[in-house]
Amino acid sequence: MGALDGITVLDLTRVLSGPYCTMLLADMGARVIKIEQPGKGDDTRAWGPPFLEGESAYYLSINRNKESVTLDFKQPEGRAILDRLIAKSDVLVENFRPGTLDKLRLDYASVAPAHPRLVYCSISGFGHTGPRRNEPGYDAVMQGEGGLMSITGTADGPSVRLGVAIADIVSGMFAAYGVAAALVARARTGRGQNVDIAMLDSVVALLTYQAGNFFASGRVPGRLGNRHPSIVPYETFAGSDGDFVLAVGNDQQWRTFCAVAGLPEDERFATNRQRVQRYDELRPILADRLRSERRQVWIDRLTEAGIPCGSVRNLDELFSDPQVAAREMMCTVEHATIGALRTLGVPVKLSETAGEVRTPPPRLGEHTAAVLQRDLGFDAAAIEQLRTQRTI
Repeated sequence: MGALDGITVLDLTRVLSGPYCTMLLADMGARVIKIEQPGKGDDTRAWGPPFLEGESAYYLSINRNKESVTLDFKQPEGRAILDRLIAKSDVLVENFRPGTLDKLRLDYASVAPAHPRLVYCSISGFGHTGPRRNEPGYDAVMQGEGGLMSITGTADGPSVRLGVAIADIVSGMFAAYGVAAALVARARTGRGQNVDIAMLDSVVALLTYQAGNFFASGRVPGRLGNRHPSIVPYETFAGSDGDFVLAVGNDQQWRTFCAVAGLPEDERFATNRQRVQRYDELRPILADRLRSERRQVWIDRLTEAGIPCGSVRNLDELFSDPQVAAREMMCTVEHATIGALRTLGVPVKLSETAGEVRTPPPRLGEHTAAVLQRDLGFDAAAIEQLRTQRTI
Protein backbone atom coordinates (compact mmCIF):
# COMPACT_ATOMS: atom_id res chain seq x y z
CA MET A 1 0.00 0.00 0.00
CA GLY A 2 1.43 3.35 -1.03
CA ALA A 3 1.33 6.49 1.09
CA LEU A 4 -1.41 7.97 -1.14
CA ASP A 5 -3.37 4.76 -1.63
CA GLY A 6 -7.09 5.55 -1.81
CA ILE A 7 -6.55 9.06 -3.25
CA THR A 8 -7.94 9.65 -6.74
CA VAL A 9 -6.36 12.38 -8.86
CA LEU A 10 -8.10 13.77 -11.93
CA ASP A 11 -5.29 14.91 -14.21
CA LEU A 12 -6.15 17.63 -16.74
CA THR A 13 -2.50 18.47 -17.40
CA ARG A 14 -0.20 18.08 -20.35
CA VAL A 15 3.42 18.57 -21.40
CA LEU A 16 5.73 18.53 -18.33
CA SER A 17 5.00 20.50 -15.13
CA GLY A 18 1.56 18.99 -14.53
CA PRO A 19 2.35 15.44 -15.67
CA TYR A 20 5.47 15.46 -13.50
CA CYS A 21 3.35 16.45 -10.49
CA THR A 22 0.77 13.73 -11.11
CA MET A 23 3.49 11.14 -11.75
CA LEU A 24 4.96 11.89 -8.32
CA LEU A 25 1.52 11.43 -6.75
CA ALA A 26 0.95 8.23 -8.72
CA ASP A 27 4.34 6.83 -7.66
CA MET A 28 3.17 7.14 -4.06
CA GLY A 29 0.02 5.13 -4.69
CA ALA A 30 -2.56 7.68 -5.85
CA ARG A 31 -4.85 6.62 -8.66
CA VAL A 32 -4.30 9.12 -11.49
CA ILE A 33 -6.86 9.39 -14.28
CA LYS A 34 -5.26 11.34 -17.11
CA ILE A 35 -7.79 13.14 -19.33
CA GLU A 36 -6.56 13.53 -22.92
CA GLN A 37 -7.93 15.01 -26.11
CA PRO A 38 -9.46 12.31 -28.35
CA GLY A 39 -7.30 11.50 -31.36
CA LYS A 40 -4.39 13.65 -30.18
CA GLY A 41 -3.65 13.29 -26.51
CA ASP A 42 -0.95 15.02 -24.52
CA ASP A 43 1.20 17.23 -26.76
CA THR A 44 4.31 15.29 -25.77
CA ARG A 45 2.98 12.14 -27.46
CA ALA A 46 4.17 13.81 -30.70
CA TRP A 47 7.50 15.10 -29.36
CA GLY A 48 10.45 13.30 -30.85
CA PRO A 49 12.42 11.52 -32.06
CA PRO A 50 13.21 9.26 -30.39
CA PHE A 51 10.09 7.10 -30.49
CA LEU A 52 9.71 3.50 -29.27
CA GLU A 53 7.16 1.58 -31.31
CA GLY A 54 5.39 4.86 -32.06
CA GLU A 55 5.47 6.09 -28.44
CA SER A 56 7.41 9.28 -27.67
CA ALA A 57 10.33 8.78 -25.28
CA TYR A 58 9.54 12.21 -23.80
CA TYR A 59 5.93 11.21 -23.02
CA LEU A 60 7.05 7.84 -21.66
CA SER A 61 9.43 9.51 -19.20
CA ILE A 62 6.75 11.30 -17.14
CA ASN A 63 3.47 9.39 -17.40
CA ARG A 64 3.93 6.03 -15.68
CA ASN A 65 1.42 4.68 -13.14
CA LYS A 66 -1.51 6.53 -14.79
CA GLU A 67 -4.73 5.66 -16.60
CA SER A 68 -5.49 7.41 -19.90
CA VAL A 69 -9.06 8.45 -20.69
CA THR A 70 -9.83 10.33 -23.89
CA LEU A 71 -12.59 12.89 -23.38
CA ASP A 72 -13.74 16.04 -25.13
CA PHE A 73 -15.17 17.92 -22.17
CA LYS A 74 -16.15 20.87 -24.35
CA GLN A 75 -19.04 18.73 -25.59
CA PRO A 76 -22.07 18.58 -23.25
CA GLU A 77 -21.85 14.80 -22.94
CA GLY A 78 -18.13 15.01 -22.26
CA ARG A 79 -18.63 17.72 -19.69
CA ALA A 80 -21.23 15.61 -17.90
CA ILE A 81 -18.75 12.74 -17.73
CA LEU A 82 -16.03 15.06 -16.44
CA ASP A 83 -18.34 16.41 -13.72
CA ARG A 84 -19.05 12.87 -12.55
CA LEU A 85 -15.32 12.12 -12.44
CA ILE A 86 -14.66 15.30 -10.44
CA ALA A 87 -17.28 14.16 -7.93
CA LYS A 88 -15.34 10.91 -7.46
CA SER A 89 -11.94 12.59 -7.16
CA ASP A 90 -9.95 13.87 -4.20
CA VAL A 91 -7.62 16.02 -6.28
CA LEU A 92 -7.83 17.87 -9.60
CA VAL A 93 -4.62 19.11 -11.23
CA GLU A 94 -4.58 21.45 -14.23
CA ASN A 95 -1.95 23.55 -15.99
CA PHE A 96 -4.00 25.55 -18.46
CA ARG A 97 -3.24 29.21 -19.00
CA PRO A 98 -5.13 31.26 -16.37
CA GLY A 99 -8.62 32.14 -17.57
CA THR A 100 -8.97 29.17 -19.93
CA LEU A 101 -10.98 27.00 -17.55
CA ASP A 102 -12.95 30.01 -16.25
CA LYS A 103 -14.74 30.13 -19.60
CA LEU A 104 -15.80 26.51 -19.11
CA ARG A 105 -16.75 27.05 -15.48
CA LEU A 106 -14.09 24.54 -14.50
CA ASP A 107 -11.98 26.96 -12.46
CA TYR A 108 -11.66 26.52 -8.71
CA ALA A 109 -14.27 29.14 -7.85
CA SER A 110 -16.81 27.38 -10.07
CA VAL A 111 -16.04 23.83 -8.98
CA ALA A 112 -15.40 24.20 -5.24
CA PRO A 113 -18.96 24.98 -4.03
CA ALA A 114 -20.24 21.63 -5.28
CA HIS A 115 -17.09 19.78 -4.20
CA PRO A 116 -15.85 21.33 -0.95
CA ARG A 117 -13.47 18.43 -0.18
CA LEU A 118 -11.68 18.74 -3.52
CA VAL A 119 -8.02 19.77 -3.54
CA TYR A 120 -7.69 21.79 -6.74
CA CYS A 121 -4.14 22.44 -7.99
CA SER A 122 -3.33 24.94 -10.74
CA ILE A 123 0.13 25.25 -12.29
CA SER A 124 0.82 28.24 -14.54
CA GLY A 125 3.63 30.50 -15.65
CA PHE A 126 3.06 33.46 -13.34
CA GLY A 127 0.32 32.20 -11.01
CA HIS A 128 -3.32 33.27 -10.74
CA THR A 129 -2.64 36.64 -9.09
CA GLY A 130 -0.51 39.64 -9.99
CA PRO A 131 -0.20 41.84 -13.08
CA ARG A 132 1.36 39.12 -15.26
CA ARG A 133 -1.07 36.32 -14.36
CA ASN A 134 -2.47 36.04 -17.91
CA GLU A 135 0.90 35.55 -19.60
CA PRO A 136 1.83 32.05 -20.79
CA GLY A 137 4.72 30.22 -19.16
CA TYR A 138 7.48 28.28 -20.91
CA ASP A 139 10.45 26.68 -19.22
CA ALA A 140 13.25 28.57 -20.99
CA VAL A 141 11.44 31.87 -20.46
CA MET A 142 11.03 31.12 -16.76
CA GLN A 143 14.68 30.19 -16.35
CA GLY A 144 15.46 33.62 -17.79
CA GLU A 145 12.76 35.64 -16.02
CA GLY A 146 13.40 33.87 -12.70
CA GLY A 147 17.08 34.86 -12.54
CA LEU A 148 18.41 31.33 -12.89
CA MET A 149 19.87 31.80 -16.34
CA SER A 150 21.78 34.91 -15.22
CA ILE A 151 23.89 32.79 -12.85
CA THR A 152 24.34 29.80 -15.19
CA GLY A 153 27.24 29.69 -17.64
CA THR A 154 30.81 30.91 -17.77
CA ALA A 155 31.74 34.44 -16.80
CA ASP A 156 32.83 35.35 -20.33
CA GLY A 157 30.07 33.47 -22.14
CA PRO A 158 26.32 33.81 -22.68
CA SER A 159 23.62 32.96 -20.17
CA VAL A 160 22.76 29.26 -20.35
CA ARG A 161 19.64 27.25 -19.55
CA LEU A 162 20.02 24.01 -17.61
CA GLY A 163 20.16 20.77 -19.58
CA VAL A 164 16.69 19.76 -18.36
CA ALA A 165 13.49 21.80 -18.13
CA ILE A 166 14.11 22.61 -14.48
CA ALA A 167 11.40 25.29 -14.26
CA ASP A 168 8.76 22.77 -15.32
CA ILE A 169 10.16 20.00 -13.15
CA VAL A 170 10.49 22.03 -9.95
CA SER A 171 6.99 23.45 -10.49
CA GLY A 172 5.69 19.89 -10.66
CA MET A 173 7.58 19.01 -7.49
CA PHE A 174 6.20 22.01 -5.59
CA ALA A 175 2.72 21.19 -6.90
CA ALA A 176 2.94 17.62 -5.59
CA TYR A 177 4.19 18.96 -2.25
CA GLY A 178 1.31 21.46 -2.14
CA VAL A 179 -1.25 18.76 -2.95
CA ALA A 180 0.13 16.46 -0.24
CA ALA A 181 0.06 19.31 2.30
CA ALA A 182 -3.53 20.18 1.33
CA LEU A 183 -4.59 16.55 1.76
CA VAL A 184 -3.09 16.49 5.25
CA ALA A 185 -4.97 19.71 6.06
CA ARG A 186 -8.19 18.21 4.68
CA ALA A 187 -7.81 15.25 7.02
CA ARG A 188 -8.06 17.75 9.91
CA THR A 189 -10.66 20.18 8.56
CA GLY A 190 -12.69 18.14 6.08
CA ARG A 191 -12.22 20.89 3.49
CA GLY A 192 -10.19 21.01 0.32
CA GLN A 193 -8.47 24.11 -0.98
CA ASN A 194 -6.83 25.74 -3.99
CA VAL A 195 -3.12 25.10 -4.59
CA ASP A 196 -1.73 27.88 -6.83
CA ILE A 197 1.72 27.10 -8.25
CA ALA A 198 3.60 29.57 -10.46
CA MET A 199 6.62 28.50 -12.49
CA LEU A 200 8.16 31.91 -11.78
CA ASP A 201 7.76 31.43 -8.01
CA SER A 202 9.25 27.95 -8.25
CA VAL A 203 12.37 29.16 -10.06
CA VAL A 204 12.76 32.10 -7.66
CA ALA A 205 12.61 29.63 -4.75
CA LEU A 206 15.60 27.78 -6.21
CA LEU A 207 17.83 30.82 -5.80
CA THR A 208 18.30 30.14 -2.03
CA TYR A 209 21.82 31.26 -1.05
CA GLN A 210 22.27 33.31 -4.23
CA ALA A 211 19.24 35.37 -3.22
CA GLY A 212 20.49 35.45 0.38
CA ASN A 213 23.86 36.78 -0.76
CA PHE A 214 22.12 39.45 -2.83
CA PHE A 215 19.86 40.48 0.07
CA ALA A 216 22.89 40.71 2.37
CA SER A 217 25.27 42.55 0.07
CA GLY A 218 23.17 44.26 -2.58
CA ARG A 219 25.52 42.89 -5.22
CA VAL A 220 23.98 41.23 -8.26
CA PRO A 221 25.61 37.80 -8.71
CA GLY A 222 27.04 36.93 -12.09
CA ARG A 223 27.97 33.75 -13.88
CA LEU A 224 30.86 31.80 -12.36
CA GLY A 225 30.87 28.69 -14.51
CA ASN A 226 31.24 25.72 -12.18
CA ARG A 227 32.55 27.81 -9.27
CA HIS A 228 30.71 28.24 -6.01
CA PRO A 229 30.33 31.87 -4.92
CA SER A 230 31.07 31.17 -1.24
CA ILE A 231 33.27 28.03 -1.11
CA VAL A 232 36.70 27.42 -2.68
CA PRO A 233 37.72 25.00 -4.10
CA TYR A 234 34.28 23.79 -5.09
CA GLU A 235 34.12 23.24 -8.86
CA THR A 236 35.30 21.07 -11.73
CA PHE A 237 38.96 20.47 -12.48
CA ALA A 238 40.65 18.61 -15.32
CA GLY A 239 42.66 15.50 -14.64
CA SER A 240 44.98 14.32 -17.38
CA ASP A 241 42.16 12.33 -19.00
CA GLY A 242 38.89 13.98 -17.98
CA ASP A 243 37.02 16.34 -15.69
CA PHE A 244 36.05 15.72 -12.10
CA VAL A 245 34.35 17.67 -9.34
CA LEU A 246 36.21 18.72 -6.21
CA ALA A 247 34.19 19.97 -3.23
CA VAL A 248 36.32 21.10 -0.28
CA GLY A 249 33.72 22.27 2.21
CA ASN A 250 35.77 23.43 5.22
CA ASP A 251 39.28 24.27 6.38
CA GLN A 252 40.00 20.82 7.83
CA GLN A 253 39.13 19.27 4.48
CA TRP A 254 41.40 21.82 2.83
CA ARG A 255 44.35 20.77 4.96
CA THR A 256 43.66 17.12 4.19
CA PHE A 257 43.34 17.90 0.49
CA CYS A 258 46.70 19.68 0.48
CA ALA A 259 48.33 16.67 2.08
CA VAL A 260 46.82 14.27 -0.46
CA ALA A 261 47.66 16.53 -3.40
CA GLY A 262 51.19 17.14 -2.21
CA LEU A 263 50.71 20.88 -1.91
CA PRO A 264 52.56 22.83 0.76
CA GLU A 265 50.48 24.63 3.36
CA ASP A 266 50.22 28.26 2.35
CA GLU A 267 49.01 30.86 4.82
CA ARG A 268 47.51 32.87 1.95
CA PHE A 269 44.88 30.13 1.52
CA ALA A 270 44.49 28.83 5.08
CA THR A 271 40.81 29.79 5.50
CA ASN A 272 37.86 29.57 3.19
CA ARG A 273 37.46 33.36 3.35
CA GLN A 274 41.04 33.76 2.09
CA ARG A 275 40.54 31.15 -0.62
CA VAL A 276 37.44 32.95 -1.89
CA GLN A 277 39.23 36.31 -1.82
CA ARG A 278 42.38 34.94 -3.49
CA TYR A 279 40.61 32.64 -5.95
CA ASP A 280 42.47 34.01 -8.98
CA GLU A 281 45.81 33.18 -7.33
CA LEU A 282 44.77 29.74 -6.07
CA ARG A 283 42.95 28.39 -9.10
CA PRO A 284 46.01 28.06 -11.42
CA ILE A 285 48.03 26.35 -8.69
CA LEU A 286 45.31 23.71 -8.21
CA ALA A 287 44.70 23.29 -11.92
CA ASP A 288 48.39 22.63 -12.65
CA ARG A 289 48.68 20.07 -9.87
CA LEU A 290 45.47 18.20 -10.63
CA ARG A 291 46.24 18.01 -14.35
CA SER A 292 49.26 15.84 -13.54
CA GLU A 293 47.27 12.64 -12.81
CA ARG A 294 44.34 10.76 -14.28
CA ARG A 295 41.05 11.79 -12.72
CA GLN A 296 40.34 8.33 -11.28
CA VAL A 297 43.67 8.44 -9.46
CA TRP A 298 42.63 11.69 -7.81
CA ILE A 299 39.13 10.41 -7.06
CA ASP A 300 40.51 7.25 -5.41
CA ARG A 301 43.02 9.17 -3.29
CA LEU A 302 40.63 11.92 -2.29
CA THR A 303 37.73 9.59 -1.54
CA GLU A 304 39.95 7.48 0.71
CA ALA A 305 40.91 10.66 2.57
CA GLY A 306 37.28 11.74 2.98
CA ILE A 307 37.34 14.61 0.48
CA PRO A 308 34.08 14.91 -1.52
CA CYS A 309 34.74 14.46 -5.25
CA GLY A 310 33.39 12.65 -8.28
CA SER A 311 33.67 12.23 -12.03
CA VAL A 312 31.74 14.33 -14.51
CA ARG A 313 29.83 11.41 -16.02
CA ASN A 314 27.67 10.99 -19.07
CA LEU A 315 24.40 9.06 -18.84
CA ASP A 316 25.93 5.81 -20.05
CA GLU A 317 28.45 5.98 -17.21
CA LEU A 318 25.78 7.05 -14.72
CA PHE A 319 23.40 4.17 -15.42
CA SER A 320 26.26 1.65 -15.25
CA ASP A 321 26.97 2.63 -11.63
CA PRO A 322 26.21 -0.14 -9.09
CA GLN A 323 25.08 2.55 -6.63
CA VAL A 324 22.36 3.70 -9.03
CA ALA A 325 21.29 0.08 -9.41
CA ALA A 326 21.34 -0.49 -5.64
CA ARG A 327 19.07 2.54 -5.16
CA GLU A 328 16.71 1.24 -7.89
CA MET A 329 16.93 4.48 -9.85
CA MET A 330 16.54 2.63 -13.12
CA CYS A 331 13.88 -0.03 -13.45
CA THR A 332 12.03 -1.95 -16.14
CA VAL A 333 8.29 -2.16 -16.67
CA GLU A 334 6.43 -4.17 -19.30
CA HIS A 335 4.68 -2.07 -21.96
CA ALA A 336 2.01 -3.59 -24.24
CA THR A 337 3.65 -2.53 -27.52
CA ILE A 338 7.23 -1.75 -26.55
CA GLY A 339 7.91 -4.72 -24.31
CA ALA A 340 10.52 -4.17 -21.61
CA LEU A 341 10.63 -0.40 -21.05
CA ARG A 342 13.43 1.16 -19.02
CA THR A 343 12.39 4.07 -16.85
CA LEU A 344 13.71 6.08 -13.94
CA GLY A 345 12.99 4.84 -10.43
CA VAL A 346 11.30 6.57 -7.49
CA PRO A 347 13.76 8.86 -5.65
CA VAL A 348 11.77 9.15 -2.39
CA LYS A 349 12.38 6.04 -0.29
CA LEU A 350 9.72 5.43 2.38
CA SER A 351 10.34 2.54 4.76
CA GLU A 352 6.68 1.60 5.36
CA THR A 353 4.69 2.90 2.37
CA ALA A 354 7.23 2.81 -0.43
CA GLY A 355 6.48 4.28 -3.82
CA GLU A 356 6.93 2.08 -6.87
CA VAL A 357 6.65 1.92 -10.64
CA ARG A 358 3.59 -0.28 -10.97
CA THR A 359 2.35 0.25 -14.52
CA PRO A 360 3.82 1.62 -17.78
CA PRO A 361 2.82 4.95 -19.29
CA PRO A 362 -0.63 4.38 -20.84
CA ARG A 363 -1.38 4.31 -24.53
CA LEU A 364 -3.77 7.03 -25.67
CA GLY A 365 -7.25 6.25 -24.33
CA GLU A 366 -6.15 2.85 -23.05
CA HIS A 367 -8.43 3.02 -20.01
CA THR A 368 -11.38 4.98 -21.40
CA ALA A 369 -13.84 2.10 -21.60
CA ALA A 370 -12.75 0.58 -18.29
CA VAL A 371 -13.16 3.86 -16.38
CA LEU A 372 -16.56 4.60 -17.94
CA GLN A 373 -17.79 1.09 -17.14
CA ARG A 374 -16.27 0.54 -13.72
CA ASP A 375 -16.48 4.04 -12.28
CA LEU A 376 -19.51 5.54 -13.99
CA GLY A 377 -21.65 2.55 -14.97
CA PHE A 378 -21.74 3.01 -18.75
CA ASP A 379 -22.56 -0.06 -20.81
CA ALA A 380 -20.89 -1.09 -24.07
CA ALA A 381 -23.58 0.46 -26.28
CA ALA A 382 -23.37 3.83 -24.55
CA ILE A 383 -19.58 3.81 -24.83
CA GLU A 384 -19.77 3.02 -28.53
CA GLN A 385 -22.20 5.91 -29.03
CA LEU A 386 -19.77 8.26 -27.31
CA ARG A 387 -17.01 7.05 -29.63
CA THR A 388 -19.18 7.57 -32.68
CA GLN A 389 -19.86 11.18 -31.77
CA ARG A 390 -16.16 11.66 -30.85
CA THR A 391 -16.86 12.56 -27.25
CA ILE A 392 -14.27 9.96 -26.25
